[in-house]
Amino acid sequence: MKPRRMSPDEDTAPILALLRRAFADMHGRIDPPSSLHQLTEAGIADQARTGEVWVIGDRACMFLTPHPDATPPALYVGKLAVDPVAQGQGLARVLIALAEERAAALGLTRLVLQTRIELEENHAIFKRMGFVKARETAHPGFDRPTSVRFEKTVRE
Repeated sequence: MKPRRMSPDEDTAPILALLRRAFADMHGRIDPPSSLHQLTEAGIADQARTGEVWVIGDRACMFLTPHPDATPPALYVGKLAVDPVAQGQGLARVLIALAEERAAALGLTRLVLQTRIELEENHAIFKRMGFVKARETAHPGFDRPTSVRFEKTVRE
């Protein structure tokens, strides 16, 4: 399947359901709990309106948000998710390749994403895709790292 960009007018319920399935194994593993619990269908439509939402059927999705004023300019990859029944089929790689294309088209020189400190399997996946660990960060109110920021340089 080929990725397609969602319109803010589309039904976002299937994407919210996909995200909940894909992130279900985080429940009880990460602290603080995922921001996914606050995400709504309207929030996904807003992301499609102000940034980009890309989907591969009902199997995978990612949110892209340009940060052209960052130093260096970056494209933030958020809510990258693959349905558990579709994992291992290369869908995340397809979406990251698309994110690289979108960054280059927007004149941005890197991809940035965050993953939770506890999700070491995700760290390994992103490293295999060419991301490097940039730094650890902490959510407000935490005195220990809770997330890892990964970055990848995009060829211009």
